[in-house]
Amino acid sequence: MSKIERRRPQDGADSWHWPAGLHPVLRQVFSRRPIEGAHDLELSLKALTPVSRFDALGPAVALLLEHRHRRIVVVGDFDADGATSAALATLTLRRLGFDNVRYFIPDRFELGYGLTPEVVERVLPYAPTLIVTVDNGITSHAGVDAAREAGIDVLVTDHHLPPAVLPRANAIVNPNLPGDTSGGRNLAGVGVLFYLLAALGKALGQPNAVLEHIDLVALGTVADLVPLDRSNRVLVEQGLRRIRAGRCRPGLAALARAAGVRLEDVTATTLGYQIGPRLNAAGRLDDMSVGVRCLVTDDPDEAAALAERLDALNRERRALEARMKAEAIDLLGPCSELDGSLPHVVCLAHRDWHEGLVGLVASRIKERYCRPTFAFAPTSDDRLKGSGRSIAGFHMRDALTAVAARHPGMLERFGGHAMAAGLTLPARAFGDFKLAIEQIGRESLSEESFAERVFTDGELSPDYLTAEVAALLRRAAPWGQGFPEPCFDGRFEVLDYLLLKDAHLKMKVRPAGGNRPVDAIAFHCTEPPSERELTLAYRLDINDYWDPPTVQLIVEHME
Repeated sequence: MSKIERRRPQDGADSWHWPAGLHPVLRQVFSRRPIEGAHDLELSLKALTPVSRFDALGPAVALLLEHRHRRIVVVGDFDADGATSAALATLTLRRLGFDNVRYFIPDRFELGYGLTPEVVERVLPYAPTLIVTVDNGITSHAGVDAAREAGIDVLVTDHHLPPAVLPRANAIVNPNLPGDTSGGRNLAGVGVLFYLLAALGKALGQPNAVLEHIDLVALGTVADLVPLDRSNRVLVEQGLRRIRAGRCRPGLAALARAAGVRLEDVTATTLGYQIGPRLNAAGRLDDMSVGVRCLVTDDPDEAAALAERLDALNRERRALEARMKAEAIDLLGPCSELDGSLPHVVCLAHRDWHEGLVGLVASRIKERYCRPTFAFAPTSDDRLKGSGRSIAGFHMRDALTAVAARHPGMLERFGGHAMAAGLTLPARAFGDFKLAIEQIGRESLSEESFAERVFTDGELSPDYLTAEVAALLRRAAPWGQGFPEPCFDGRFEVLDYLLLKDAHLKMKVRPAGGNRPVDAIAFHCTEPPSERELTLAYRLDINDYWDPPTVQLIVEHME
């Protein structure tokens, strides 16, 4: 059975009034993306959802204004979304005349996630009058209570799914609250904060203050893998334009240099796969305060030094991740997709795993076996910290909610989204959790759920297999979660092939109905073509090695 499945054009796409001169390939691609019409291709700031749609911003702005000349502590999270949010809040509040603003990023290994009573105790020496949480706080009942009892006001800004009972914060901004009509449910934490700071700037007569740091909004949005709906695509595109123009934060520019990327060439893919991981490495292995300092500093030399440190941490992260992935595959060794012995939900734990990397391991195993996956690492107090990654049809946070309801006390903490979640449980409960989550998986997943599919935008004419069309697609829009980079399929004749570094299959192919051969490369593939004619699912890319640049196909699948 073919793994290739073509995306269907949206109903009515043929009748949309496309912009004059829109290339046929772009029309082919955009008609198969989750947009509601050609008007959704507008990515100027005017296309953003208006700030006025966010009803919850009023009380939050009033609370911030009340503390403008008092002491504010921004409590962030230890991932890229949390780091960019903390930097955005610190920089913009200072720009708007807030006299005393500092940030605090909890050490994930010592203090855990969110605003906990321990975090409140740590910030008490700063004598804050207001704590602002960014990318966290919506489940922090105990921490909010501790702050309020200490006489500290609390403003929660978050995008994670809320619990049934909300914390007793003075104000909460979260577009996922029941009854919210803003349309911002897909915003990352940094996107939620962007709207709050835009409203605050408007109240202070400086509505564009937050736009100075929209490069941070783009980075946090892409790195957090939120769906790129229209507002998120506008935020990302506007941030990318600022980066390419060289008007980004010195720290972001330094991270791009560390990744070997010129600012003028930065794309959403660059943010997601090269810059974001370097920032995330600090939170996974060390202290995300390093990452926030890199983004906040105005000193290019300090930014460069911090970026070098983050780059070194990222190299260490890659080595550890590779080892842990190999160990995870070994743990699954006796199981086989062919004989049906793989569980519906994979649960793995290893005594030597690093708790900051279990989410990456879960993601790699999920991709390899097409199963929802949880990976756990031990803590120092006989607990397991786990991270899960899911597939379509299995809502991870809802599944954990069901486990908690059926087995009270099994899960000490959990939270997350449909596709990703985190949890903590006693080490002795691991076996019971495996049984419980597997039961949920069997109730909600069928064998068809595990069928790997490669979705394409259909076939391209051989005339469009050019570097010019590849460049057009690269510039067309920020591609990412929920708005995937274009992928095509077609029949090709294999003219020649070789293995590069014994790891990648390089081919010279000719499209059916075409005369001009093109280069194609299948990364991490060592199997030579078994037939002279193949169906390829591929992305168009530019090979800059030659002058002028040439087109090459990045092969996602061949059959």
